Amino acid sequence: MTTRKLAGGFAAFACALAMTATALAANVTGKWKGEFQTPDGQSITNEFTFEMKGDALTGTIVSSRAPQPAPIEDATLKGDDIAFTVTRSVDGNSIKLHYAGTVKGDEIPFKVTIDAGGQTFDFELTAKRQK
Repeated sequence: MTTRKLAGGFAAFACALAMTATALAANVTGKWKGEFQTPDGQSITNEFTFEMKGDALTGTIVSSRAPQPAPIEDATLKGDDIAFTVTRSVDGNSIKLHYAGTVKGDEIPFKVTIDAGGQTFDFELTAKRQK
């Protein structure tokens, strides 16, 4: 086999593998809702809206504590693994919330890390697909 044929075959294999990975990504398009308790006992509900635009995951989050929709940033969806960041402003301070989870059917158990000016806090939230 010539080097040219070998390189062409490898390129075709790499393209097929990339398309397969995209096709196997979980379908998260639509609305999801999750509720969690704060350390002081308050209940907060987050509503997620996810969209796929080609290979790009986009969307917004609305919270019962912050009803203005916030866009998700730096989103990735690889297979069943989903991760993104949301930036919120609280009392004039920028707070980043990092979400990472694994899609399990109609649920996504998330680990959420809040970065508030160098202090970090973690909590868990399970989002459920709204039908």
